[in-house]
Amino acid sequence: MAIYGATSLFLAAQPLIAVLIGAIVDLALVHSTDGNRFVGAVLFAPLAALAAFATYMLQTWLGVRILSIGISPGVNPVRSAAGWRLWAIERLMDEARTQLFPLYASQLTPRWLRALGARIGKDVEISTAVMIPALTDVKDGAFLADDTMIGGYELGGGWIHSGEAKVGKRSFVGNSGITAPGRKLSKNSLVAVLSSTPKKTKSGANWWGAPPERMRRVTAQIDAPAESAEALTYNPGFKLKAARGIVETMRLLAPMFSAMLLAATLGTLYYLLADVGFPATRALSGLVLMAMGAIAMAVTIAVKWICVGTHSAADHPLWSAFVWLNELQDTFVEVVAAPWFFQHTYGTGEINLGLRGLGVDIGKGAWIDSYWFPETDLCHVGAGASVGPGTVVQTHLFQDRVMSLDTVTIEAGSTLASHSVALPASLIGASSTVGPGSLVMRGDRVPANATWQGNPIEPWG
Repeated sequence: MAIYGATSLFLAAQPLIAVLIGAIVDLALVHSTDGNRFVGAVLFAPLAALAAFATYMLQTWLGVRILSIGISPGVNPVRSAAGWRLWAIERLMDEARTQLFPLYASQLTPRWLRALGARIGKDVEISTAVMIPALTDVKDGAFLADDTMIGGYELGGGWIHSGEAKVGKRSFVGNSGITAPGRKLSKNSLVAVLSSTPKKTKSGANWWGAPPERMRRVTAQIDAPAESAEALTYNPGFKLKAARGIVETMRLLAPMFSAMLLAATLGTLYYLLADVGFPATRALSGLVLMAMGAIAMAVTIAVKWICVGTHSAADHPLWSAFVWLNELQDTFVEVVAAPWFFQHTYGTGEINLGLRGLGVDIGKGAWIDSYWFPETDLCHVGAGASVGPGTVVQTHLFQDRVMSLDTVTIEAGSTLASHSVALPASLIGASSTVGPGSLVMRGDRVPANATWQGNPIEPWG
């Protein structure tokens, strides 16, 4: 259907439209004042970034709400109006995680998803989840971790299946976990990292793997009286909510600074073009971008050390300053360092330098194709080791609203292949290989010179 192609063009244009609105705001402010226009453009760029951010939010909201009118569960041809609408909604939701990253994993995330049409209960915590909002029901106190998929759609044989997805009260869906269309995760249950919700669940059941299997759950604890622990996890008071809100508002500093870098880049190229002409500007443009990347990386490193210092193995409740500040520095990684530095340096020595600056222990000759090392000081990559694209060296877990940190070690000469996840307290022995799409569970020890794969991993070949 031609409409899929047309929609793809619109989706690609969305961020450009937002940037254009931001640029118009920036130029209007520059022309309304006297002084150097280059300096003015850079200084007004933060306001332009807020305008662009608001524009992208509005585009996403309008798109999702209009496409959701009359949407209902069922099976439809892919080449149908219903199929196209489901596909377009999910594309909008997926792209919003990147373009609106400071909005996610915050107190505003449930409000944002409610505005898009989802049924989100009280005191729900949501990170970078993707869903069809009109077909999503998340009960009180639930927790959706990074990159979770709630509902969405399933494809097969030219048909598209959609259904209402429900997450029960105080249930937890771990990183990259899935609750498929038409499935319900009962209350007080858990779906582990890279795992899926089974067709039938009972209250208090816990699941891992794909296909899912029952697992034993160890309840996370913090060293505090029961009443204090509850206040730091599920029932915070006004002061804690206000303090967290202040820190979360500071996440907007990341897109604001990124906009300043963009204004500085365009301004520098403009003046070079005027002074030395197009051939010389083209030759020097790479150096300009490299300089901006270095600035972006330096600022991100400074923010990391200012916010959290050195990460150490410990447990932190959700409603604590460490967790909020850790999210703040992570926003700079995703919004500043990633687009200006990391995404252009995969597999090079420069990405190793950047990650070392953030605290990752990286040996000589390591090949790294990912920047997802959340708590950097707890990550150890040995000499000659390889970390594949889309891979997460996951040094924290967040069940029971307690952030539990521990080390992940990838020893010399070993490989953690593409789109895999290694959980806290895990170790991949020297010269071993963990195959693509694998899950290294918490505390797993892969022996030296071995090959393992799977979700969860097991000996392979």
